[in-house]
Amino acid sequence: MASMSGAALPRLRAALAPHWGALLALALFLAAGLAVLDDYGVARDEPLTRRTAELTLRYLADNDVHAFTSGLPTRSDRFYGMAFSVPLLLGERAGGIDGDWRAIYLSRHLHSRLLFLAGGLFVYLMALRLFGGRLLAVAAMLLFLLHPRLYGHSFFNPKDIPFLVMFIIALYLTHRAFKRDSLAAFALLGAAVGVLVNLRIMGLMLFAAVPALRALDFAFAQGWAERKRILVTSGVFALAPPLTAFVLLPYLWGDPIGRAAEGWAMLSDHPVVLIEPFRGMLYRSEHFPPEYIPTWIAITSPPFALALGAVGAAGVLAAAAKAPRKALRNGGLRFWGLTAVCFAAPILAVVLLDANIYSGWRQTYFLWAPFSLLAAFGLRQAASALGRRRLRAAVYGAAGAGFAATAISMTLIHPNQQEFFNFLVDRAAPERLRTQYAMDYWNHPARQALERLLAESPSSPVKATMSGLSGLLRINARILPEADRERLIHALSADALAFTHGPAADEDLTLHAVSVYGNTLVSVARKPDLEAAYAAAASGEPVIRSEFDVHHAEGALVYVKEPCGEADVAGSEFKALVVPWDEADLPRQWKFFGREDRSFHFLNLGAVEDGKCVASVPLPDYPVAAVRTGQLLPGRPETRGLEVPLWESDAALNLELWREARRSALSREPLARAVFDLRLMDGALVYLKEPCGEADAETRFFLHVVPQSAADLPRERRARGFDNLGFDFFLRGGRFDGACLARVPLPDYPVASIRTGQFTSGEGEIWSVNAAIGASTAENDGGA
Repeated sequence: MASMSGAALPRLRAALAPHWGALLALALFLAAGLAVLDDYGVARDEPLTRRTAELTLRYLADNDVHAFTSGLPTRSDRFYGMAFSVPLLLGERAGGIDGDWRAIYLSRHLHSRLLFLAGGLFVYLMALRLFGGRLLAVAAMLLFLLHPRLYGHSFFNPKDIPFLVMFIIALYLTHRAFKRDSLAAFALLGAAVGVLVNLRIMGLMLFAAVPALRALDFAFAQGWAERKRILVTSGVFALAPPLTAFVLLPYLWGDPIGRAAEGWAMLSDHPVVLIEPFRGMLYRSEHFPPEYIPTWIAITSPPFALALGAVGAAGVLAAAAKAPRKALRNGGLRFWGLTAVCFAAPILAVVLLDANIYSGWRQTYFLWAPFSLLAAFGLRQAASALGRRRLRAAVYGAAGAGFAATAISMTLIHPNQQEFFNFLVDRAAPERLRTQYAMDYWNHPARQALERLLAESPSSPVKATMSGLSGLLRINARILPEADRERLIHALSADALAFTHGPAADEDLTLHAVSVYGNTLVSVARKPDLEAAYAAAASGEPVIRSEFDVHHAEGALVYVKEPCGEADVAGSEFKALVVPWDEADLPRQWKFFGREDRSFHFLNLGAVEDGKCVASVPLPDYPVAAVRTGQLLPGRPETRGLEVPLWESDAALNLELWREARRSALSREPLARAVFDLRLMDGALVYLKEPCGEADAETRFFLHVVPQSAADLPRERRARGFDNLGFDFFLRGGRFDGACLARVPLPDYPVASIRTGQFTSGEGEIWSVNAAIGASTAENDGGA
């Protein structure tokens, strides 16, 4: 045995020696990861996927479908594969750490990081097959591993990183299977694709691509024996993914066909809809513009890698155009084509299918695997295009400088590499990036905020409200060292410190902020003076009476409920939508919606004390016309994971402005009389009704504006012949003193006529009226 082991060791050394560059790089990345492992907090999806894994194991133990599905955060979670999370949970139990939260999440972060490094190894092996040269293979691996966002996510993202790694493994096995052309190779590939589909449904892309490539092999085959082998291996491959996916998703076992159909329908129409900024405008996540994913990749990836990838993609397209038949045959060029398709096709699919995506391009991080290979191909193209050795060395030197610059950028924003942006966006203006693009979906910087707070009071207890940031404060507190955990005291009182996603509502109350590029990820602040807010509210009548009385006092909305306890506010968010009197006052990112969102978690701006709940929400500096506020209950399985309103109400503010508008309107002759009388005032169409109640303003208004010249209309509306300026009363109007008044600015071009009224979906118009707007009317717009 000793002689065998002595003989094996030199052989192992001889086999590994040619790969010393890749092994050294992996060792350095491993050492760096171990050194910073304890710097990352628990992120949003980690407790959720762990919960799903726990329920999956319980379902395996007792086969209770109801217990499994009722405990999931959302209905769609039952179809998220647990190929990564269940083994981690089993490892926790085997290691006896399933009750130690700090050990649990350190272990999960370590294994996630090791998995990511395994992905880098497979990129190296893949590039080695394609290039033959080890220098380019190491470059491909570094391009993969030195992406700042992926580096950060490799510690705490339990969904997208496993899929990314499994994708590059499946690509490697695809190349291997087509080279070996054996049953075993295609069976292994099929199993890998099954794991890929288990992790994300996007894995079906490779499930479709492999048979397409085998069809090309069949077309080019020389005889029946070769065609027969192609058919048999294709059949083996076709069976392996569904069988593997079925085995790895126990929920399917009870009703494979019915539940598979249910999962396809649900995952094809993702139930979670978010609203987030993109290039300074707010969008619903299912309505992002087509350039959403390409833009996110462009602004959050190392610029030198993007340039190399563009060169590589152009090189592949040029080679395929020059030899199209060769590009279709089984060989290196065809695989480069497949690599390019694996990068481009998902982007096209997102655009063409109008897919529901959000939080940047994290759901398509797997694209970086083929892109790394294309970028390495681009590096080879750039170097080979230069004949002189010194020039080629300069190309590799420039790539090395790019790697060094990326590593420095990552170090400067550690441990928040998940928020990396490159110089293609404005990173200098404070708090600007937050208004342009979504930042910190994951909330793992909650740990950093806790650590800074504790560091400022190294020996005394710290009283803080631990209910914010999607419940991640308490979880992140649990993974701190024991001595720090014991000094954190959860308190709901007014003097407790509060944590907020983004800047605090009142900068004067801010104590600490975790920031990247001057953009706040998490802030720690003192709460407003709630005693003064309560006293101010008590001196006047509320503007809204509901589950909470809402007062407008001292430039803030003050929420009061008594009697009231923690159960009335814990876990729920309060909506607060603010409509300006003048739209020009709105910050740019809110102009598309016509209102500003100041929604908040109650315990961040309020407190529960002495049997009452009080919160104070500062309003913007500009004059506010109206607010819509209410309380949202957390998403539950029966609501598809979406928040639902417990109560909701509107109110007009700054009543003197509304009363002056009413007096001015009454001084003019109506343009038309209907359920609402219409008048022209200062370039706006004014709707007025009195007496008027809440029911009169509930239904939507339509407003068709016909120009004097059709050429003034936007191109897409010329066929209809009018502009559609329909609106909800809340965004344009207010109810006050028994009257309802709304103001709608008309377009700048000369208007010939308008048609307006109210309607309900499915039932049609409630009322409508036509009115001509001529020169005499326009002249009378200035007032009586």
